[in-house]
Amino acid sequence: MIKPAAELARKLGNPCTDTELFELALTHRSCGKRNNERLEFLGDAILSFVIADDLYKRFPEAREGQMSRLRSRVVKGETLAKIARDMQLGDYLKLGSGELKSGGYRRDSILADSVEAIIGAVYLDQGIEAARVFILHWFAGHVEQLDLNISLKDAKTRLQEFLQSRRAELPCYELISVEGDPHDQTFHIRCRIALLEQATEGHGSSRRQAEQEAARKALQTLGQETGA
Repeated sequence: MIKPAAELARKLGNPCTDTELFELALTHRSCGKRNNERLEFLGDAILSFVIADDLYKRFPEAREGQMSRLRSRVVKGETLAKIARDMQLGDYLKLGSGELKSGGYRRDSILADSVEAIIGAVYLDQGIEAARVFILHWFAGHVEQLDLNISLKDAKTRLQEFLQSRRAELPCYELISVEGDPHDQTFHIRCRIALLEQATEGHGSSRRQAEQEAARKALQTLGQETGA
């Protein structure tokens, strides 16, 4: 059963006073023409701007390319989906019957898009400064853990370099399954390395994204990276 949008608004500190707009932000395109796609488009741009502005001030010595990579790490779909899960956003999404039956409320891409749609709604209702406050609050843990040097290399590269430094076998990435429609798939990947008894698993909207998550979890298990 879908929980009322007003309940989510209260949990988040009432970021949007326009209840109709907030409900629209939670409405997936599978429900029909009136959906959150336009808000998602706007929210994506607002999020990118706010994080770019914060990184510019936070890392005064960073070059343009470095800041671009840092921003990409913060605003990627995987991070957005994690934030959505922290909000328990899936409980409040309005989905068409097909998406509902296929578990769309758990899908990373749908969760990530909904976070961006909420940001778009907050901006339209309250303005850029209010949107900035909520974005920096929601993304604080992810931004504060950024390291200018570590972030230049992706998780798969860092894992490979760590294993090579230990003269250990390189990781093996195995595709477990692919779920969802062709235009909205979720890939599940298993990463096996000799230094760990248990394999780590990752999922994402592309095979590469899923492999990166599996590699990141391996690094965390090896004590080479904190959770993000």
